[in-house]
Amino acid sequence: MDSLHPKLHVEPISRASSVFDFPRHDRVRPSATIKTDTAPGTLDSRNQIEHSFIVISGGSGGNAICNSFPRARTSYVLPVSDDGGSSSEIIRVIGGPSIGDIRSRLIRLISASTPDVEAIRNLLAYRLPADSDREAREIWREIIEGDSALWTGIPADRKELIRGFLVYFENEILKRSHRRFAFANGSIGNFFLSACQLFFRSLPSAIFQFSALTGTTQDRILPILVTNHTVTIAADLDNSKRIIGQCNISHPVGGQEVVLEGLEDGEDGNGHNSPLNVAFVKSSEHTAEALEGRIERVYYINAHGNEIYPHPNPEVLSSLGQQDYLVYSCGSLWTSIIPCLALRGVATSIARSPSLRAKILLLNIHNDRETAGYTALDYVQAITSTLNRHDLTPRTAGGIIRPLYPASAFVTHLVYMSHTSIEIPTLALTAMGVHCVRIYGSNKSGFGANDVRQALEQIIASTSTAD
Repeated sequence: MDSLHPKLHVEPISRASSVFDFPRHDRVRPSATIKTDTAPGTLDSRNQIEHSFIVISGGSGGNAICNSFPRARTSYVLPVSDDGGSSSEIIRVIGGPSIGDIRSRLIRLISASTPDVEAIRNLLAYRLPADSDREAREIWREIIEGDSALWTGIPADRKELIRGFLVYFENEILKRSHRRFAFANGSIGNFFLSACQLFFRSLPSAIFQFSALTGTTQDRILPILVTNHTVTIAADLDNSKRIIGQCNISHPVGGQEVVLEGLEDGEDGNGHNSPLNVAFVKSSEHTAEALEGRIERVYYINAHGNEIYPHPNPEVLSSLGQQDYLVYSCGSLWTSIIPCLALRGVATSIARSPSLRAKILLLNIHNDRETAGYTALDYVQAITSTLNRHDLTPRTAGGIIRPLYPASAFVTHLVYMSHTSIEIPTLALTAMGVHCVRIYGSNKSGFGANDVRQALEQIIASTSTAD
């Protein structure tokens, strides 16, 4: 038997895949479904969730719900392909993976329990002025020379550690002075984390340095790819057009040319020198102009525009086999969630996990530019098709053809707010083995931490009863 493609009938099945074989409608009984409505105010805030989680999310989409998950028992998986916002300038001039979403999550997880930690958080969360590069440069000069008021309250030893990395970042910028780095709207936390990554030549080491400095080492931040190079994604639309770069897919800047940026140390593979808008501020996405066609798939490409197949971070695959619950966070489906799934081995790690009790999708309140016209079923199908496409190709193994995994192998529960504008085809989802859980909440803009905690406690109770 081919050891890389074991026979389907002898492989262990994840406990969360309650309907693993392709489901039949006659297998769905109302009595077998969990309670679908959670009324407001039913959560006891004193309750502590004692299970472990692995959360797949982007930056801003998942930041608001971090308090839903237990500290020290949660792993956050983030993409490294965002080439927009203030990270774009670092990528344009220096290169390397995008660290904006990672920095955003690290800042969000800082528990400012002491004045010195609060002071460090304020510094690393500080953003230089966006409307004047001259003013931004002046403030930056005060910071690296140690004269800025932002250093107030930071102990001398930690001040010199942070300042040392910021000076190192400045030196790297000066080496590439012909590109003229724009400091406007720059994030000090991005500069620090980028400097750590450049110094250690290791993104995980940079994350550890940031975490150790801010006291967030109990939380695991896992980049989906471990790389020192710029990561670029592309999207194929159903009208045969191709969009390159996460910013162009998700929130393009008006009038900006779509170009392919180089992947090696900031070099542009096509001879372009196209700075992205470092002053870009993400607006309400569901009001943005929809894509001219539906996205068929998102994948990774190299400097020549050819599809590549990078290996996912082994720590992510390991966590999928150890944690109790998998959560696909709310946020941009195709540019925050899918880049974490479009990699070899992720599908099998989710479907065959010996530990995962449930695989939970938090549905957005509104569709955005990437998902215009989607129903909840479309979200589930996008996740399912992506995971199946990028896993091992179906082939004959010992005379048995290995089928694609059904949706219930990847998503067992769909959580949605009662006031969502997205259509929820409950019967179709239930027939696929996906339980629909409705949550009432007062936050009209999306999930709050309390909303997610309500859903998690309800799902945990139902899966514990099933065991």
